[in-house]
Formats: sequence, C-alpha cells, structure tokens
Amino acid sequence: MMKTLFITLFGTFLACSDGGNSSAKYAAADEAGWDDMEEVFVESSPSEELDAKAADTKIIKTADIEFATRDMDATYLRVRKAIAATGGNLQDDNTGKSYNQVYRNLVIRVPSANFETLVDSIGQGVDYFDTKRISRRDVGEEFVDLQARLKAKRKLEERYLQLLSKAKNVKEMLEIERELASIREEIEAKQGRLNYLQSQVSMSTISLRFYKETVEAQVQASFGSKIANALKGGWNGLLTFFIGVLYLWPFLLVVGLAFFIIRSYLKRSKRSANS
Repeated sequence: MMKTLFITLFGTFLACSDGGNSSAKYAAADEAGWDDMEEVFVESSPSEELDAKAADTKIIKTADIEFATRDMDATYLRVRKAIAATGGNLQDDNTGKSYNQVYRNLVIRVPSANFETLVDSIGQGVDYFDTKRISRRDVGEEFVDLQARLKAKRKLEERYLQLLSKAKNVKEMLEIERELASIREEIEAKQGRLNYLQSQVSMSTISLRFYKETVEAQVQASFGSKIANALKGGWNGLLTFFIGVLYLWPFLLVVGLAFFIIRSYLKRSKRSANS
C-alpha cells in the first residue's frame, strides 16, 4: 500500500515539474498540425477542385456509320452541308469501287458540342444503317492524373535547376543536367499525351462510309467479258504454246541432226549387207 502511494506521488511530482515543457510541446505540435493543415488546404485549392469538376466533362466521342444510298453525289453534298453547318471539317476523303459497289469513305472532325447534331443530320433520309456505332470514353481520371504528374515533374525540374545553379564542379553539373534531360523528356511525353486527349475531347471523330450497289450492271458486263476473256485466253494459250516450241529450237535441231545421221548410217549398213 505504501509502495503504491509513493509511486503515485512521485508521478505527480514529475508531471508538475514538466508542465512547462509539456505545454511547449503541445503548442509546437498544434503549430505543426496547423502548418500541415495549411498544406492540405493549399493542395486542395479551388483551382484543383475546378479541375476535378472539369474532369467530369472529359469525354471522347466517336462514331462509325455505314449505309447504302441511291445517289452518291447527292448524299455527299448533303453531308458536306451538314459538316459546314456544325463547324466540322473533313480529315480524310477517299472513293473507290469493288466488284458490286462504289463507295466513299469520310473521316470527319467536329466540335464535341455539335457531335450529336451532325450524327442526326447524316442519318436523315437513311432507311437502314449497316453500321451505326456511337461510343463515349471518359478520360477525366487520366486527364487529372496527367495534370498532377506534370505539375510534380515541373516542380522537380525547378529544384534541379536550383541545384544546378549551386553546383560546385563539372561532375555535379553533368549529373544534374543528365537528370534534368530525363525529367524534361518525361514532361514532354506527358504534355504531348495531355494535348492529344484535349484535342480528342474538344473535337469528336466520325468515320462515315456510304455506298451504292451496282450488282446488275456488273453481272451483265461480267457475262460478256467472260466470253471475251475466254476467247482471248485461248488465243493467248495457243501463242504461248508456239512461243514455247520456238524456245526449244536448239534441242529440236540436235534431235533432227541425230536422226538424220542415224538414218544415213542404217541405209549404208543395209546396202553393204545386200551387196
């Protein structure tokens, strides 16, 4: 009992004697905690909150559309008018034809705000779509992540520049410059990716293909062309045969001379035997 009382009194004495120091420690801790809180407030600044909200709108829109048409020129003119009306532009335009159709492929870039309007305009008057695929890809998270990494890399670049200004010898300067080159390469890569995403977000892409069937004309033409090709092929085969025979003239000459010599020899032998 006395031992317990002694320990209690001794602990109280130590607590009273360290009261000033403890208060100072708590004050320092509170001050440090306030500084940390200020850093958190700085990192969660309104500009970054706006970036986070803006990230919700970082959507890449694309569309793949294909359909048949009866009039290629009229459809192309209608699409061009719709592109001009929505502020878009043609990135690629090519035409061609296959066995049973003529076609036109267009790659269209249009402001994202007018994407749906242009898709609807293209589809006006179309009875059936072979393909109509519309996709929306959210890149907001990647966008914010790239911005944060880019900001960190630029701060790191500033620190290395400060170190470079304080370098004491050539070796230190070379090492710092090597690190700076690596950091700047990463900055350029991330900035390039960020610019690409921003371009894809601000301007949507539509891949359009329309075509016209030409089956009947192709069948009639192909039937006549098959007869002509058959006759032409037979004649070409005959010419090829004669040309091939002409290539064998040295062999034929040798065989002919050998046959003539053997025949003459046999005749002489027969005459000698008769006489």
